[in-house]
Amino acid sequence: MKTLERVSALAGKYFAVLVIIAAVIAFIFPSTFVIFGGYISLLLGVVMFGMGLTLKPVDFKLVVTKPLPVIMGIIAQYTIMPLVAFGLAYLLRLPPELAAGLVLLGSVPGGTASNVMVYLARGNVALSVTMTSFSTMLAPIMTPLLLYLLAGQWLPVDPAAMFLSIVQVIIIPIILGFFVQRFFPAAVEKSITVVPLVSVTAILIILMAVTAANAANVASSGVIVFVAVLLHNSFGLLLGYLAALAVGLDENDRRAISIEVGMQNSGLGVTLATTYFSPLAALPSVWGAIWHNISGPIIATFWANKPAGKDKDHVDLKK
Repeated sequence: MKTLERVSALAGKYFAVLVIIAAVIAFIFPSTFVIFGGYISLLLGVVMFGMGLTLKPVDFKLVVTKPLPVIMGIIAQYTIMPLVAFGLAYLLRLPPELAAGLVLLGSVPGGTASNVMVYLARGNVALSVTMTSFSTMLAPIMTPLLLYLLAGQWLPVDPAAMFLSIVQVIIIPIILGFFVQRFFPAAVEKSITVVPLVSVTAILIILMAVTAANAANVASSGVIVFVAVLLHNSFGLLLGYLAALAVGLDENDRRAISIEVGMQNSGLGVTLATTYFSPLAALPSVWGAIWHNISGPIIATFWANKPAGKDKDHVDLKK
């Protein structure tokens, strides 16, 4: 178990590097990894189950004790990212599948890796965890609705079917994980240190499966999609910070909201794109999985060296 714990810690620490290596390998040897395409939903469910294992009632207390940052952050999450994606799709004149895929990336909730980035950036971790949890719980409604409104002109969108998919792949595994850790806390406590390893492995397999399916598309459309994803992420980080600044939130909250808004649940984007659109529509989310795990550590390192003014919410995620 000690060995697994060390491997798990290393996998979490060098996740960005592993993502890049996995994408390159899948691009070079696509036939080896295409077979995993049928397991994407199951693998994402495993990741969400792991998220549920770490959730506690205290993660939601900010909604009652300090609602403004949470509400403002969720509104920013579900307005800035989808609208920026919509605007970039038009400005860059992306083909229909890529345009819909970029809007999809902008319409999914925040990614769980954002919590670690906020911790490293000396931001409000409690706010980050609450935003991730609430944006994820709202995803069955918000993601299909936003796609229907913003991406329906490029590809047909079935909001009802997408709602059910998100409930099955995201909400049910999270709820199961939450109840497992509530009713079997001793067993979860013994195994929780290896959960990051399982989650990282599942995400890497998802990434390799979709990269393999998109090997030809990466060669032909990879550059323009990467530029779109880079701009999308950059605008999200900047506008999230400015939105928090505009309503008078402190530096800790601004950092948390910036990173939460900028980093998306790329795994869900990949799953929904491959299920309802096409492998090509999943390409923005594939690049998102890669780039978000590069830009996140960069901005976290930048902020880590700058005092945030107060650290009362800077909790230790390792506990």
